[in-house]
Amino acid sequence: MTQFSVLNSIHKKGKFGNHENKNEKNLLKISEINNLAIFQLVKFKHSAIENDYLTIDHLGLPAPLKVTSNDTTRILWMGPNNWLIVSKKLDLLENESKKIDNVNFALTDLSNSKTIIEIEGDLADEVLKKGCPLNINEMKEGDCSNSIYNSISVTLDFISDNPKKIRVFSLRSYGESFYHSITDACLEYGYIAI
Repeated sequence: MTQFSVLNSIHKKGKFGNHENKNEKNLLKISEINNLAIFQLVKFKHSAIENDYLTIDHLGLPAPLKVTSNDTTRILWMGPNNWLIVSKKLDLLENESKKIDNVNFALTDLSNSKTIIEIEGDLADEVLKKGCPLNINEMKEGDCSNSIYNSISVTLDFISDNPKKIRVFSLRSYGESFYHSITDACLEYGYIAI
């Protein structure tokens, strides 16, 4: 699977914003995450199968607003009987589709439909607060949520508390606007684009 970055012409590496005379380790880090398999798993309403029996990459399906993960794969709860699977294993969809029956579940490849921006640093929450109505203070590692960021629909995945690391997913068609919105919010604190 070949993926083409929607941000390849605008994501420039370097330091930006209020970064002068600041220790580099205290600056926010902004990066585009790509080359991942992304797919949606939806359980049909008429299905009588319990969710507990199903595993993806040896991970069970998470509880509401939670994430299950291992070194290569993260499963985000997106809504009742609806999950987003994000993996470094580019063949995961092909492998998992063999064991998931299409009578009870639908699998949809979303790998080329998302833009993912990762924000890392102590002020990552502050960046999100500038455009997201969600109570970010209550979110911690292993949580996820759907929300908006400056009127753009997003999915938030709280990767780590120490260091603070959050992945924000948007539709690819909003990728450039989304990127500018996030980086504009970072200028006040200074950031490194990596």
